[in-house]
Amino acid sequence: MLCQHFGTCGGCTLQNLSPDEYRAHKRQGVITALEKAGLGDVPVAEPVMAPLYSRRRAVFKIEKIRGAVEVGFHARASHAIVDMRECMVLTPALLKSTQALRAALALILHDGEKAELHATDSDCGLDLSFRCERKLTPALTAALASAFAAKGIARILFNDAMVMEEAAPAVTIAGARVLLPPQAFLQATAEGEAALQNHVLELTKGARNIADLFAGLGTFTLALARKARVHAVEQDATLLAALAAAARDTSGLKPVTTEKRDLFKLPLTALELKGFDAVVLDPPRAGAQAQAKALAASKIARIAYVSCDAASFARDAAILAAAGLRPGTVNPIDQFLYSGHIELVAGFERSGR
Repeated sequence: MLCQHFGTCGGCTLQNLSPDEYRAHKRQGVITALEKAGLGDVPVAEPVMAPLYSRRRAVFKIEKIRGAVEVGFHARASHAIVDMRECMVLTPALLKSTQALRAALALILHDGEKAELHATDSDCGLDLSFRCERKLTPALTAALASAFAAKGIARILFNDAMVMEEAAPAVTIAGARVLLPPQAFLQATAEGEAALQNHVLELTKGARNIADLFAGLGTFTLALARKARVHAVEQDATLLAALAAAARDTSGLKPVTTEKRDLFKLPLTALELKGFDAVVLDPPRAGAQAQAKALAASKIARIAYVSCDAASFARDAAILAAAGLRPGTVNPIDQFLYSGHIELVAGFERSGR
């Protein structure tokens, strides 16, 4: 069954494929990327699919047109907004929020006024962060707080300024409660996050001292720290602080240390990597070319690489493979349902280990 917006909304492009065609398409994208990088012999598993109605974060486009507020995603190849009435990808709470947004913002926005909303479905309610050209005033603060009262909203920010906070937005990662900084990066689905964690834990099994690079909020740090010492490296200070606080407040963890560092400009060197027996990588879409080169020059024996872009992963995998770090099976985890994107995780082991 197709969403009523399919073909117009730019969010989903593959919903018309049969389940078998869809899985084959996602898997083939990974295979093609590996072949282009000279790694056509690397096995690729069948994708693990996130369930429908599971995506817990979204960026909505908003505009008031002739007295009515439209909320949704951009239309395909257009800046027009598809006024969302149905979505088979978002969590029910996020989809329901679009109804509340229309009613609340109709009394606040001027005709022709636009806004952008970063929305996250946290454990204790929705975390909403608006971007708008209008400045926040006491009157606007009061209007927003009143309009969204008693609607399951944990926090509202407007151009980074606090409007209201009924509860500190938080998520549970590997049993640890992590407070969310505004607009924090979070794995798209809880189910996809768990699948990635399980693979990373298996790939680093037995390691006692692990470097978690591009650690973010601690998706892997907090899971790994149940069994090993972890050094978490991340450029975003707010994410790193949230990770460190969660580690301190969670019992039963091995020591967790943190380091603020731009790994694109200053990757960990072979000398710095000497004390670790495994490395976890989870870079943004651009990949981790500089860090991959440093890992290739090191004596690291095991790597678990998580990626949200098959092409940049394949490029980095070729660098590692050329240095004797053999890639194992690549496991696609489809957190981006019906889109052209795919998450994946794979292990690398040094020859002769």
